[in-house]
Amino acid sequence: MQVSENLQRYWSKNLRITSVLMLIWFVVTFVIGFYARELNFSFFGWPFSFWVGAQGALVVYVLIIGYYAYYMNRLDVEHGVAEEE
Repeated sequence: MQVSENLQRYWSKNLRITSVLMLIWFVVTFVIGFYARELNFSFFGWPFSFWVGAQGALVVYVLIIGYYAYYMNRLDVEHGVAEEE
């Protein structure tokens, strides 16, 4: 089965954005969380390590989801695979 060049470009872009967003997720979840205890300063009245764990990571996760949905909707329209409303 031959896959069209248009669909190959679509999946290439899809995998690239997914990889980048997963890398951001990994850094926020494991790297920043691991080193947050060493960042001993106050951020909005709370220790930075607490803020990263309780608030900062959740904000980043919501932004990742929102950007992915926005990007994929644009990509679907660009490559003609968007769902009809």
